[in-house]
Amino acid sequence: MAKKKMTFEDSIRRLDEIVKHLESGDLPLEESLSLFEEGTSLISSCSAMLDEAEQKVSILRIGKDGAPSEEPFEEEA
Repeated sequence: MAKKKMTFEDSIRRLDEIVKHLESGDLPLEESLSLFEEGTSLISSCSAMLDEAEQKVSILRIGKDGAPSEEPFEEEA
């Protein structure tokens, strides 16, 4: 069964849970490592989602004076 892609907000909530578990210090080493791996995967996924959102919000263009300017993203029809 394919795993459903988590939203950014769900990923952040899960990361918060992972941090709390790891900070407790009560977990066996194997479980700590597993949670650490899951956390690094979630961080990578969140970073990619943020990059994608940033690209959708603005597009870097050359302004009239030749300097870069940011303009709102407009989808082409």
